Amino acid sequence: MPTVDLRADPGRLREGLRAAGHEVGFFYLTGHGVPPDLVTRVLDAARRLFELPQSGKDAVAMVRSPHFRGYTRLGGELTRGEVDWREQIDVGPERTPIGGLEKSDYRWLQGPNQWPTALPDLPGILEEWDAALSVVARTLLRHWAASLGSPADVFDAAFAEAPATLIKIIRYPGRAAGTQGVGAHRDAGVLTVLLAEPGSAGLQVRPAANVRSDDGWIDVPPREGAFIVNIGELLEVATRGYLRATEHRVNLQGAAGDRISVPYFFNPRLDAQIPVLSLPDALAVRADKHWTP
Repeated sequence: MPTVDLRADPGRLREGLRAAGHEVGFFYLTGHGVPPDLVTRVLDAARRLFELPQSGKDAVAMVRSPHFRGYTRLGGELTRGEVDWREQIDVGPERTPIGGLEKSDYRWLQGPNQWPTALPDLPGILEEWDAALSVVARTLLRHWAASLGSPADVFDAAFAEAPATLIKIIRYPGRAAGTQGVGAHRDAGVLTVLLAEPGSAGLQVRPAANVRSDDGWIDVPPREGAFIVNIGELLEVATRGYLRATEHRVNLQGAAGDRISVPYFFNPRLDAQIPVLSLPDALAVRADKHWTP
């Protein structure tokens, strides 16, 4: 797994981002500037969330929200027909609802969150987290755009004012009825910035053949002070397949204990269109032709 330092000089940073996004689609990000104290508070809040009695978590169940916000029980989701052994809460920006029966379905994705009453500090902590990681994500997109021969601000308009960000707080149990924490998938959005609890294990990536292990999957353990970043399918499309959305999963086999994971999904405004970049010839010949119009 490559490592990219966001504090590096622009030339080196952009070269590293371009290579990591093209060759693997996953990388460790250091030098991001997110305060360690905020990371600690997010992980502490996550642990306190999952220590609540089941009734307290069920009180904010996602089935109560028309905006797809709230808690999902252990084993409440499937990937490729198999149970995902995890519990989680989905949190988005706290905004006024814009949906309605006469409006486009996607507008239901905006609206208020559901918050456990026993954790009054959780909304403020996650608001700070959203603000901090949106800065990181915007910075990455600007450097990627420049590294691919486009103006650095080419993506800015799509994320102006109200980007559709999403935070998941997830617990993968140390013991479960199966080994699938979440099944193999590619993220659908633009990019994901993942905070994984130090010392945990389970995340696996299946990148291009030149970096595969024997069975195709490689382990991606957390690194202290680093985020794990991966490309989503929307960014793959926007770069004509040059940046790659890579398949990944969480494998619970041999888990030593519970695993806390906090992925941050950075996506454009609900009504925005992502521009498709024109690549320089030297890069275009290396892009995935599946995405070429």
